[in-house]
Amino acid sequence: MRKKKILAFAAITALLGVTSACGSDDDDPATGGGPEEADMVVWLNGADTPQEARDWLKKTFEEDHPGSTLTIEEQEWDGLVERLTTALSSEDQTPDVVEVGNTQAPTFTTAGAFSDLTDELDDLGGDDLLPGFVEGATVDGKTYAVPYYAGSTYVFYRKDLFDKAGLEVPTTMDEFIDTAVALKQDSGEADFSGYWLPGQDWRDGAAFLWDAGGDFATGDGDEWEGTLSSPESIEGLTTFQTLFEQASGAPADANESDPVTPFCAGKIGMMSRPGWVLGLLSDPEAGCPDLVKQIGVFALPGSTGEPAPVLLGGSDIAIAAKSPNQDLARDIVALMLSDEYQGILAENGLTPARESLATLLGDDEYAQATIEAASNAKLTPAAANWATVEGTRILEDLFSQIAQGGDVEELAAEADDRITEELN
Repeated sequence: MRKKKILAFAAITALLGVTSACGSDDDDPATGGGPEEADMVVWLNGADTPQEARDWLKKTFEEDHPGSTLTIEEQEWDGLVERLTTALSSEDQTPDVVEVGNTQAPTFTTAGAFSDLTDELDDLGGDDLLPGFVEGATVDGKTYAVPYYAGSTYVFYRKDLFDKAGLEVPTTMDEFIDTAVALKQDSGEADFSGYWLPGQDWRDGAAFLWDAGGDFATGDGDEWEGTLSSPESIEGLTTFQTLFEQASGAPADANESDPVTPFCAGKIGMMSRPGWVLGLLSDPEAGCPDLVKQIGVFALPGSTGEPAPVLLGGSDIAIAAKSPNQDLARDIVALMLSDEYQGILAENGLTPARESLATLLGDDEYAQATIEAASNAKLTPAAANWATVEGTRILEDLFSQIAQGGDVEELAAEADDRITEELN
C-alpha cells in the first residue's frame, strides 16, 4: 500500500510541473494555436458513449477539417487516473481531448494538466452548462474542463421475477433491502443476485453510506479528514455488507463494469445502473432484447421514502495542456457539446451537459427515474486530491474487504487513515 501512495504522490508532483510550464513558457501549446491539419486523438472511457455518437463525431470533424483525422481510443475506468497522469505528462504521447470523471476532475485541473477554457465558455454553452460540473473544474476563477454528460444510477428490476415472488416496488430503504433478500432466496441459486452488488462497487455503495448520514471525508479549509469510521458511516457500510452477504451473488473482488453478462444470463433481479446501460442490454448482438421487455425501473428509495442520495455520476471533457493541437482540440470539444451530439447522448439515457437539452431525455419511465435519482444525488468530497484517493483504490479495497466479511469498524478506521493522508 505504501508503494501505491508514493507513486500517487510522485504522479501528482509530475503533473504540477505542467502548471509551472504553462506559466513560464511563451511557446507552451496551451496558449492556443497549432497546425491547421493534424491526426487528433480523443480518449473516451468505458462503453458510456454510444457508438452512434462516436461515429458522428469522427465523421463530422473530418468533414469540417479536410486533411485531419480523428481517432477515438477507449479507456477503461479502472486505473484511469494513473493512465491519465502518465499520458498528460508526456510531450509527444498525450491525447488531445480526454474524458475524465467529474469526481476526478478537480485534481487534474488543480495540477494544471488541462488547457484554460474560460474564454470559450460562452460559446460552449455558458450558463446553460451543468453548473456543478463547471464549478468542480474551476480553479482561481478559471475553468479547465466542461461537462460532458451526467447520470445518476437508478434501479433496474425484473418485473417477471417480482410477480413470481409476489413483490411490490419498494418505497423505503428497509423495504428495498427486504426485497433484495427475498429475490435472492426465491431464486435458490448461490450465484443469483436479488440485488447485484460486486464487492468493489463503492460508487453504488456510497448511496447506503450517505443514506445513513455518513460520508467519506469532511474538510475544514485545506485540511481534510476521513470520516468512514463515524457511527453514521459504520451504519451505512454495515448495510452494504448485509446486502452483499444476503442479496448479492456477484464476486467480492469484482467491480461494476460489466452488468450485461450476468443480467442477460438471468442472474440479476435488481441492479443500480445509469440509464445508458439500457442501450447495452437492448443491443441485438451483445445484449438480450427479449429480456429487456421484462425490465422496470425506479429510483433507489432512501430511509425517509425520498430518493436515496446516490452518487452524481458523469464526466467532463478537457483539452490536454501539452497537446500541440489546441485550436483543433477546441473544435472537437465544441462538437461534443453541440445539439446533435448531446442529443444522441440523451437518446441513450445520458443527461446532457446543457440544462436546456434535458427534455431530450423524453418522458418515459426511464427519463422519470433519471430525474428522480438526480433529485437527491451527491458528489464525492470536493477535495483537490480526491482523484488520488480513487487512483490508489482505497475505496475498492475497503468495500471488497467488507464484502468478504471483514470487521467494518477496523477496516473503516484503516481507510480513514489512508484517505486523510492522501487528501492532505
